[in-house]
Amino acid sequence: MFRFWGSQEQQAQPRPQEGSSHSWYPPPGVSSTNSSRPSTPGSSASNSFNLQRPSERPHSPSQVSPSEAAGIIALLKDKSVDELRKLLSDKDAYNQFLLSVDQVKIQNNIRDELRKETLQLARNNLDKEPQIMELRNQCRIIWTTELAAALEKLNDLERQKEEILKFYSPASFINRLQDAMNETDKESEMVNRQLLEKEIDLGTFVQKYKKLRTSYHRHALIHLAAKTSPI
Repeated sequence: MFRFWGSQEQQAQPRPQEGSSHSWYPPPGVSSTNSSRPSTPGSSASNSFNLQRPSERPHSPSQVSPSEAAGIIALLKDKSVDELRKLLSDKDAYNQFLLSVDQVKIQNNIRDELRKETLQLARNNLDKEPQIMELRNQCRIIWTTELAAALEKLNDLERQKEEILKFYSPASFINRLQDAMNETDKESEMVNRQLLEKEIDLGTFVQKYKKLRTSYHRHALIHLAAKTSPI
């Protein structure tokens, strides 16, 4: 947007070759439509405000379009030298003129709309704060009750799984076979002692002893196969 405040006060009859480096208006090419007007002190002073060297134009992210520049020049071309000087020297007059430009009005309206939308979003976020706190409390309750119970149950299942895997592991299987062999061997010795002490007759001895030794050798064969297996 073109600026007026802070520039040097122009002389009533400036020379074209001494165009001000602080001009606030577009180069002469934009206002060429005024060249057909008669040369008057007012018009000469007005045209002197349009002199601006390209190297001294203010750099801004967005350049003013020719149509916008022409619209601003149209607002200034009918002003007298005194009015133009007042715009350069009177900050209030400059601000009043600036706020009367359509482009400035549009930008101010957009700014006001964005401000209203931002405030509305902030109010909506503040209105949702109690709901957020309630959800946070519910999450905390779930964490301390339901989730804790679920984790405890999961840990129990994990322990059970570990015990089952350990029970059916090859090493555990071989140990159980060895224990079964040792138990069967003890029972065989006990039956043999009962026969020697005449606590049982020969027929009962043969039946029990044969059953125990058959079980012992079956466990021994499985134990040997398990130990020699690559698993």
